[in-house]
Amino acid sequence: MVSRAQTLQRTIHQVLKSKAGEYGGREFLRFNEQIYSYKDLDVESDKTAAGLQSLGITKDDKVAIMMNNRPEYVFLWFGLCKLGAVEVPVNVAHRGDLLGYMLRKADCRMLVVEYQYMDRIVPILRQLPKLRTLVVLDAPRESLEELKLSTHDYYDLMNNDGNYEPVPVTSSDPFSIMFTSGTTGPSKGSLLPHGYAIHMGDIISRATCYTEQDCLYTVLPLYHGNAQLLSIMPAMMSGARIILRERFSASRFWQDVRKYGCTEFNYIGAILPILFKAQPRPDDADNPLRIMLGGGAPMDLFKAIEKRFGVTLIEGYGMSEIGLPLMNTLNERVPSTCGKLHPDYEVTLVDDHGLPVDSNTPGELLVRPKYSNCMLLEYYNMPQKTVEAWRNLWFHTGDYLYYDNSGYYHFVDRKKDALRRRGENISSYEVEKAINCHEAVLECAAIGVQSDVGEDEVMVCVCLKPDYELTSFELMKHCEKKMAYFMIPRYVRFMEQLPKTPTQRVEKYRLREEGVTPDTWDRETAGYILKR
Repeated sequence: MVSRAQTLQRTIHQVLKSKAGEYGGREFLRFNEQIYSYKDLDVESDKTAAGLQSLGITKDDKVAIMMNNRPEYVFLWFGLCKLGAVEVPVNVAHRGDLLGYMLRKADCRMLVVEYQYMDRIVPILRQLPKLRTLVVLDAPRESLEELKLSTHDYYDLMNNDGNYEPVPVTSSDPFSIMFTSGTTGPSKGSLLPHGYAIHMGDIISRATCYTEQDCLYTVLPLYHGNAQLLSIMPAMMSGARIILRERFSASRFWQDVRKYGCTEFNYIGAILPILFKAQPRPDDADNPLRIMLGGGAPMDLFKAIEKRFGVTLIEGYGMSEIGLPLMNTLNERVPSTCGKLHPDYEVTLVDDHGLPVDSNTPGELLVRPKYSNCMLLEYYNMPQKTVEAWRNLWFHTGDYLYYDNSGYYHFVDRKKDALRRRGENISSYEVEKAINCHEAVLECAAIGVQSDVGEDEVMVCVCLKPDYELTSFELMKHCEKKMAYFMIPRYVRFMEQLPKTPTQRVEKYRLREEGVTPDTWDRETAGYILKR
């Protein structure tokens, strides 16, 4: 039997090879009516590895992926792992300077992109001196000839025999750069090793007691770590099936769960409130779902969801950088908590002076692992940020929690200024940067205000330059050109000046306390529809 220490030393594609040998033609992935077995995934990712290698992709090369949920994304991910190359997942909503910054910061040599997003890529090509190759899906044949870069059709490239030159890869080698929201600066790319992905799959599989009989339902985007590491990896390591959908649909959710016999679902953001707002039906609890995995559900909603739909909610606390140091499990849980400390980690809670706090006292959560290669290796190309995060040999999360007398941890608030809207992490810094570049804006402050469906709504407080005018509608048009739709503020408040400290730092806590004021403009009330 393989020991747990040996399990954590494996690579992502070693797990796939092992499971393909064990399960062969057994169904693993279903996307709409496309079905792929464990063996199919191994074969298709071999072809991907061979195709990318033929274009010169080698170990440690950075390859960005900008596409929606589809099987090709999964093939690419595993194919890159087989080459020891590094995936850089890109949110398809990004555009403009932020998109260029991420591709440039990650040293991307290649970009694999759906043709529908090429209008966002072409304007920033001059910002990407290291980008040499484009691989495009679903492109009209003649369109590929217009670009000066080496450009290839995805399906032509993957039409090969799957033979590639194997590359030595270990659990300490990176497989991905996942960008996390910046707070007081630009977004940071977490360089994650293979061991991190294996560790996540192991933690989730054990917490939920997955078996070969389980079927996971996934609607979260593959360009986020949740779908990859908290759904695909544990499903594979457990010998389970996985249903992949393009996106979340409340009207289709229970129909899919019953049709495919789904037993587990990962939720984020407003998904639970949306499901609960649906008109109750007498057969709500008549479904195969046994587990919902997520975090942050209020106590009343937590209990109401479990009772109405006959499911068990399991919640934890984690970040892209650190994994899941706090987890409830199927057999040991307390509703609406982050769970207990996972045995693979050490944590401590400290005050603003770095001194430990007692139980039932909020403090910043600091984390470090007991095993190697199960947290980020570094913030890629940002050594100073890496050192800052790891000061005193602890990773500083920037979040306030407390632990009770039973050893369960409770989330209190974010110490940092990151926002979270409907499952998307948003950097207030990036929002402010995009708005401040408008010629009429002197300065602004982006804050989170309470949403009626959980998490945050984005509000921006704006000061204009003397003798300039700007309407909220005009600001929205500007935002649509500069940022992803989910980052665009719902609320706009024009102010003469922002509250500041004597050292001229904006006192955002005062803006949050005031919240949505009578003179605040509401995009939804005004009927402004965003373009996506």
